[in-house]
Amino acid sequence: MTTKLPEDLTLITAKTLEHYNERATEFWEGTRDHDVKQNIEALLRYIRATPPLRILDFGCGPGRDLAAFRSLGHEPIGLEGSPPLATMAREHSGCEVWEQDFLALQLPAGHFDGIFANASLFHVPCQELPRVLSELHAALKPDGVLFSSNPRGNNEEGWNRGRFGAYHDLESWRAFLERAAFSELEHYYRPPGLPREQQPWLASVWRRKSVATC
Repeated sequence: MTTKLPEDLTLITAKTLEHYNERATEFWEGTRDHDVKQNIEALLRYIRATPPLRILDFGCGPGRDLAAFRSLGHEPIGLEGSPPLATMAREHSGCEVWEQDFLALQLPAGHFDGIFANASLFHVPCQELPRVLSELHAALKPDGVLFSSNPRGNNEEGWNRGRFGAYHDLESWRAFLERAAFSELEHYYRPPGLPREQQPWLASVWRRKSVATC
């Protein structure tokens, strides 16, 4: 893994967000009907708190899943780096949406019962992923749950059609999450019911472990 300088990370964020900014309406039209009920249920079934649940939709895009969580009676908040997508998310869901760069998060400690990171964390460069996961860990309540779904690969990272992405296999992803003090609850590949070579998405569910202090 080549070390990225601060200016490299700034470029990664700027160019990736530019891609989404320029295609916000196209992105909404292309994803609004995607069925991610399996992923939403995977997060919710492991949360031990009493509803309504406080959920962070990390990389909420134009708000499809925010609306779904709200319709289930929960209290979701979105986080989105693209201003046009954040505006759309507020309009489509009626939820609060924080505009934050994934590499410059400002999250309240111990605030969320669950974090739903559907097709978002793969935009975090590998060298920054331990820090970002630690920040998500800190934002969860004790025993809180993190869901992630990412396009899988062979642990390569780089530019793909104007967006930066890191493409982990299960072993690599598991190692990152375990080092960040998460314990694995479940993983599966999507779309369901297809041969593995036709399942490009790796979904996984994790529980926040307590971090020992001296």
